[in-house]
Amino acid sequence: MTTKIHSAVDGRGRPLANVITGGQRNDGAMLAEVLADIHVPRQGRGRPRTRPDAVIADKAYSAGTIRRQLRSRGIAAVIPEKSDTIAARGRRGSHGGRPPKLDTDLYKGRNVVERSFAMAKQWRALATRYDKLAITYRAAVTLCAILAWVRLMGDTP
Repeated sequence: MTTKIHSAVDGRGRPLANVITGGQRNDGAMLAEVLADIHVPRQGRGRPRTRPDAVIADKAYSAGTIRRQLRSRGIAAVIPEKSDTIAARGRRGSHGGRPPKLDTDLYKGRNVVERSFAMAKQWRALATRYDKLAITYRAAVTLCAILAWVRLMGDTP
């Protein structure tokens, strides 16, 4: 009855990858699938880019497994820590380890993702989820992504 849209967007709010799941699905568990769907063609020759420079995410993605997964792929994690994780590390004292660094200037750009979702929700069919089948809902999300790219590319030569 409920659905989630897991999305990766570029710095201008254009969707790069969308994955549709059930509403009960964990955000962090879908990160690998979203990252696997990113394919950005290059201008000219060469393979498409499949690895972003950084992943800017909210506290839902702050688990150590996600950070290790991003580190193994060479992707910078710009994710703040949960307050309970900070408290647990403080209780462990010197054995708690170092806190992961957070580039606060880069994290200020996280609102681009939120604005991308706000723009998608302007389309009533996505906001209210009229479609009964997941495949038709995914088609609507894909069509919305195409419209976002066309809208932002309309002023380029």
